[in-house]
Amino acid sequence: MSKTYDTYILSVKEKRDCLIISFVFLFIISYIFYHSVIVSVFSIVFAPVCARYYAEALAEKRKGLLLAQFRDFLYSLSSSFAAGRQMRDGLREAQDYLRLMYDEKTPMLNELSAMLIKMDESRASEEEVLRDFAERSSLSDIKNFFDTYFICRMTGGDMSSAISKTSEMLIEKIGIEREIKMITSQKRFEGKIISIMPVAVIMFLNIASPVYIEVLYTSFTGRIIMTTALSGIAYSYHTIMKLTRIEV
Repeated sequence: MSKTYDTYILSVKEKRDCLIISFVFLFIISYIFYHSVIVSVFSIVFAPVCARYYAEALAEKRKGLLLAQFRDFLYSLSSSFAAGRQMRDGLREAQDYLRLMYDEKTPMLNELSAMLIKMDESRASEEEVLRDFAERSSLSDIKNFFDTYFICRMTGGDMSSAISKTSEMLIEKIGIEREIKMITSQKRFEGKIISIMPVAVIMFLNIASPVYIEVLYTSFTGRIIMTTALSGIAYSYHTIMKLTRIEV
């Protein structure tokens, strides 16, 4: 496997659906702020930007799923080392363990299957497949764990004790990260509601009192005000999403 978890390549169906939804969304938002079909049609050029953000969101979601499954992988691997087994046997047992909880197509199971195939059929070493996975994961927790394993293996340290202690620390850290994400998810949702409110107010005024805001659609100054408002909403939404993305 050569893909990195920092990037997500949209499938043809995902890209098509995303572009269609983006076209509709951008057209409606532009028409609400400008009352111009021409401007609304022109706004469709920003649809690829929406597709890029969507791909980034899916990449983050996949990394989160990988990290959650890696925690369960650590539980199994620690038990295997405590029983005196080696890494290769630990990977096999972890694969069987994760199959009881996750679908075969989930990230960690895909990685374990690929690693075992490389070791069995291509005669790749444990270090090669594990380092490749750690580097592609783009997750510091996974990199740190395997760095500890490689150092312990090279220096001849107590592998079972080192793996057990490192696993406990990483499992606790991953748990804290999940709690933080649960807390910030509420703030992210509130940020989305706040970003939608100005749009809802403009829609309400268009229905309840169109004459009151007519000047915003018929004058040059009004166009500037609406453009500034729309830009401010987009910027505030981006800022809120960025501030609530906390790394541990």
